[in-house]
Amino acid sequence: MHELHIATEIITIVQEEMATRRLSEVKAVGIRLGVLSGVDPEALTFGFEAATIDTPQSGAKLIIERIPVQGRCRSCKKDFQVEEFIFMCPHCCSTDMEITQGEELDVAYLVGE
Repeated sequence: MHELHIATEIITIVQEEMATRRLSEVKAVGIRLGVLSGVDPEALTFGFEAATIDTPQSGAKLIIERIPVQGRCRSCKKDFQVEEFIFMCPHCCSTDMEITQGEELDVAYLVGE
């Protein structure tokens, strides 16, 4: 379960930000999680909750914003959202595309004191 490892990395980032911003408590951690990231949101939430027990982050809520897949067609140069994992441009039907969004895994914000 690599989600536990990812959760501990998120906690490390949170701890560094807490020190930088001189926060004593974090109530929520917001992350952006792309649909194609390969990370299971429920397993990540469970890993985060387990890894924060008896830490200054204990009780902090992990808020996950799911980021849909978007692409840019290399043929017609139009941007589009990928629906139902069909990687084909809806404008010209080309499959020559680049993924521009949907692979993210970023800590977006902290709510703390």
